[in-house]
Amino acid sequence: MRYDANPFSGLPVVVKNLLIINVIMFLVKVTGLGNWGGVAMDTHLGLHYFSSPLFRPWQLVTHMFMHGGIGHLFLNMLGLYMLAPPLEYKWGSQRFLSFYMITGVGAALFYSAAHVWEYAQLNTMLTTEQYEEVVLQGSDLWASGRNYSNWAMGQLNTLFNVPMVGASGAIYGVLLAFGMTFPNVELMLFPLPVPIKAKYFVLLYGGITVYQSLQTNPSDNVAHLAHLGGMVVGFLLIRLWRHRGG
Repeated sequence: MRYDANPFSGLPVVVKNLLIINVIMFLVKVTGLGNWGGVAMDTHLGLHYFSSPLFRPWQLVTHMFMHGGIGHLFLNMLGLYMLAPPLEYKWGSQRFLSFYMITGVGAALFYSAAHVWEYAQLNTMLTTEQYEEVVLQGSDLWASGRNYSNWAMGQLNTLFNVPMVGASGAIYGVLLAFGMTFPNVELMLFPLPVPIKAKYFVLLYGGITVYQSLQTNPSDNVAHLAHLGGMVVGFLLIRLWRHRGG
């Protein structure tokens, strides 16, 4: 009997390559090789708000391959490793890749659109000089907003200069798809040693995400709105495919 210790053994081609690309991008980031022109890699490839001078159209895609730390990367890739292969085998590689990319970009658009109201409110609270000061600073440090004595300037700085990174939007789309496609498959909800059907697992995570999206915790830098956006876009896409008989 032959034992294959290769962790990629049996993985479908798209899932395997997504795992490899994300790990390579993370290594390039942490080694500093991606800091072009002395500017952090996250600034170039992480997603900035549309009105930010740091926004570039390609960030809608590239943010999916950037991660804030090893824990962030591990959790997202674990979800991809565990939940995505059955979907790719069932749908085929082309459809799975389309789903992954559409939900990731859709989550980014959902996340950005949800901040339109916040941006409008901040504009009414700042003078032209204060607004320009934030724009000119152009910092991508997570804590940089705390340097402002004016709360609205700090919030605008976070909105403009702190990039949103990670594949979480697409991963939550995959989670939603798994629950809709294999609703009665039992999953383990860590740390509880109790199996739960995928459809209930998705409902539970979706509920938690909605709750967290409605909270206003300044110390929470998790993009819960992107998680929710990935699930919403994933749901709509699957419904569209089913409506078309796919």
